[in-house]
Amino acid sequence: MFVLLALAFAFGFVLFGVGSGSTGISDILQNALNFGSKGGTSISKLQSKTIKQPQNATAWRDLATAYEQKQRTQDAVNSLERYSALRPKDDGALSELASEYGTLAQAYSTDYSNAQQEAAQQAPPGAAFAPPAGTPFGKAFADPNALQDPIASAVQTLSTAKQNTAFTNYQSAQKNAEATYQKLVALKPSDATTQIQLGQAAQAATDTKTAIAAYQTFLKLAPTDPLVPQVKQQLKLLGATAAVTTPKSKAK
Repeated sequence: MFVLLALAFAFGFVLFGVGSGSTGISDILQNALNFGSKGGTSISKLQSKTIKQPQNATAWRDLATAYEQKQRTQDAVNSLERYSALRPKDDGALSELASEYGTLAQAYSTDYSNAQQEAAQQAPPGAAFAPPAGTPFGKAFADPNALQDPIASAVQTLSTAKQNTAFTNYQSAQKNAEATYQKLVALKPSDATTQIQLGQAAQAATDTKTAIAAYQTFLKLAPTDPLVPQVKQQLKLLGATAAVTTPKSKAK
């Protein structure tokens, strides 16, 4: 199972820096994090303001900026979500929100990798005391359906839980990023950069159909872009993946 999980992670990070918060396009400037900020205003004061004025979009935007400056990504995401609900057509905030989801995804990817490394490096505590493998008791000790070392089983269970949690969180962050880029595409359907960003997010979220459509739109909008060859290569890979995962229709 974990081999498949690792492949799913690798699939999302193959080309444009998906999951790292990067768009993969060298000429894209970072979103201005100082939008609506009030410099020295403390987070606690901004929090208090949003509690007293929950419909104050500027207050949520300022709070998001303050969280970003402190690298409190999840809190920034929560604040940007509230702001975007109040100002759904602010494409700059949506782009920033999608990027923050990417940052979250990167963090969860790191958690997953760390959990895998821990599992690989941590030898089962009971292994040193295991009976010889050739003996009847040794065979039973090694048989997953027979006698098992409870300490080793507990370690394995904990490792599995960490990896599953990290992977689930990663998937959720990537799906949220994809949904946010879809909102951006609705606002700017002719923007090639937004299309490729949607393609990246959808590919990382294993939404092959949406990724293919977004990349194809990018090629139509920017046929001379330097990334065209790479996008075409990704389309080939996505097409092959779709062919493998799509059940063949039964012959009549």
